[in-house]
Amino acid sequence: IKIEKRPKCHEVMLVVPLCFVSFFLSKSLRRAKRGWVWNQFFVLEEYTEQKPLYIGKLHSDMDKGDGSIKYILSGEGAGTTFTLDDSTGDIHAIQRLDREVKAQYVLRAQARQRETGHPLEPESEFIVKIQDINDNEPKFLDGPYFATIPEMSPIGTFVIQVTATDADDPSYGNSARVVYSILEGQPYFSVDPKTGEVHVSLADMDREVKEQYHLVIQAKDMGGQLGGLAGTTTVNITLSDVNDNPPKFTKKLYQMSVLESGPVSSVVDRIEAKDRDLGINAEMRYSIIDGDGRDTFDISTDASNLYGVITIKKHLDFERKRSYTLKVEGSNAHIDPRFINKGLFSDVTIVHVSVEDVDEPPEFEYPFYYVEVPEDAEIGTILTMISARDPDVANSSVRYSIERMSDPDKYFYMDITSGSLITVLPLDREEVTWHNLTVLAMEMNNPLMIGSVSVAIKVLDVNDNPPSLTQYYEAFVCENAQAGQLIQTVTAIDPDEPTGGQHFYYSLAPEAANNPNFTLRDNQDNSAWILTRRGGWSSQTQNIYYLPIFVSDGEQPVHSSTSTLTIRVCSCDVDGNVLTCLAEASILPVNLSRGGLIAILTCIFILFVMLMLMLTLQRHRKKPYLTNEEENVHENIVCYDDEGGGEEDTEAFDIAALWNPHAEPVRYAKLRQDMLPEIQSLSRYVSQTCVGGVSEDGSNVYSYMLTKLYEADLDPSAPPYDSLQTYAYEGEGSVAESLSSLQSPASHSDHDYDYLNDWGPRFHKLAEMYGVIESKSNIW
Repeated sequence: IKIEKRPKCHEVMLVVPLCFVSFFLSKSLRRAKRGWVWNQFFVLEEYTEQKPLYIGKLHSDMDKGDGSIKYILSGEGAGTTFTLDDSTGDIHAIQRLDREVKAQYVLRAQARQRETGHPLEPESEFIVKIQDINDNEPKFLDGPYFATIPEMSPIGTFVIQVTATDADDPSYGNSARVVYSILEGQPYFSVDPKTGEVHVSLADMDREVKEQYHLVIQAKDMGGQLGGLAGTTTVNITLSDVNDNPPKFTKKLYQMSVLESGPVSSVVDRIEAKDRDLGINAEMRYSIIDGDGRDTFDISTDASNLYGVITIKKHLDFERKRSYTLKVEGSNAHIDPRFINKGLFSDVTIVHVSVEDVDEPPEFEYPFYYVEVPEDAEIGTILTMISARDPDVANSSVRYSIERMSDPDKYFYMDITSGSLITVLPLDREEVTWHNLTVLAMEMNNPLMIGSVSVAIKVLDVNDNPPSLTQYYEAFVCENAQAGQLIQTVTAIDPDEPTGGQHFYYSLAPEAANNPNFTLRDNQDNSAWILTRRGGWSSQTQNIYYLPIFVSDGEQPVHSSTSTLTIRVCSCDVDGNVLTCLAEASILPVNLSRGGLIAILTCIFILFVMLMLMLTLQRHRKKPYLTNEEENVHENIVCYDDEGGGEEDTEAFDIAALWNPHAEPVRYAKLRQDMLPEIQSLSRYVSQTCVGGVSEDGSNVYSYMLTKLYEADLDPSAPPYDSLQTYAYEGEGSVAESLSSLQSPASHSDHDYDYLNDWGPRFHKLAEMYGVIESKSNIW
């Protein structure tokens, strides 16, 4: 067969794709022609029969059919997927073929001599291609899908694009041609059949009505024709919020209350304008647009930007105004201009605030008091009147006092009823210039309500101190000093501080006005010079001189003092430097020796020791001797040496003074014999105008008694002569009950004291006194 027969062979291949044609090539002198030609083989995938699938046949021109030629197959799948009959050259497929797994196989074939294995032809290569069938449905590799779009989106708004892939061969038929459609989700959304794009198909979808949408989209191959394979996926679409709803208050009228004592900026209550939108679209702004309380209250938005918080802007006063009305507007903070045609995105409500009464402490007339008083003010001087009132409706009476820590030395007294501030001790500016008091005002009906105010008292200076020399001066004069020589400069000080400054005047005391030795010159600058009047000084003649100096101030009344300047006569060199100064020697009497002085001191020491010994013995003698029985009684024995005389005791206190406080105080015409009174009455310091007039029925005794009680409280050394003890609840809570004799029987003969033994060891002594215990053995 010659080479021209190739077209015929190609024609046969188009009709029967599983055949192959071999050409025998003859050898020439110049080149060798091949004896066979390999072509492509085609086989359908997914072959399901049990017997092997015949693919094609290998044949060489040298094959005589006697079995001397052996065909060999190698390459992809040789021996596993494809088998070859080495005698006939038939090729079969022994496994199921899948184009989507492997689309083609490259194989090699060779003809060899069976006995020698010598190759008869060179090795040639051929391809087995797997033809596609529609055996794969479209798949959505990225499903399920999720998408979000704004609510109220117009028709045609793009949502998302879905994509399905088909594993079949897109170049062979319509097996991989996919068409999209919606199975669930109409009429809200639609899908493009070719691209898979999802769009909005229904306008004005409202998130507040429905927020989530579930779509099922199908992808079908074969162009959507009948018999095509299909796959589905889901698309979950969420509508995001936009500001398309105006806010609305939950109430048209809010009722709330607040205590009048509420501090500024404290919270009264909250209000809310609800918005169906979410997030930033629901954020609110609140404002007070009208009402009589717009200057008293304020409103702000809380941290969540949802609630309006009403706070106090100014101090509240129940007695001045008991209720307020507020007109509050709530509006969206972020308005979408696309929906402005729907109307105002705001709402208005009314808030009624009631102020509740609180028991407040007394309020003073002034927030601060300043008083000036001269330091020479007399005791009992009224400095000022402190006034306070109860701001509540009850208007309770007020009692005044001074906070103890602000006046520890008790210079002042406060009248408890009138509020008069009075001096009770002398004032001295040089000791304390300022007194800062805290005055308390207490309600009588509620002692817990106490107001306070600061009172600053400045003590004004009065010229009440004499000037004196700045220090102790001691000068010296040289023996060679001449007349008119300066030996000392002196200055003075004065604790007072006059307005125009200090002005001191110096001179020699009258007794030294004609001193022949020294003179004084006033420099008119608050200093003075001491000058010599003569020369020729000698320490042997007199070595110490005392010069009295008179100093006075320039204020009224004029005060003065006299100080002594000590001047020593010393030996000096030519430059005036001191060489020696002789001091006065201590001269002992001529007839007193040193041994006698020692004897005198020894006697004095012995007398001192004897005196101390006598005092010690006397102190031990006063200590009472205690028996063992008395020492075992662990009780405190209080001795009252001063026993009251009852109603007949008229020496201790005169009740008539209570009924007539205007009377001149009695100067103790009749004093107690056992104890002299130690309390000096404050009534001589307290002005009768502070105490007030006394009515005929003695109604002002109460105020006078309070004054006297305050006097006793201020004096820590006063004995409790006038103390009032109340025993209205004596004996309650005690196993002994009441020991009062008021309810005891008139006769003690039939009284049984055996119960004292049941009260414990503390009452053994009392039981023994009443004869209940017969012997000591019974006690123990």
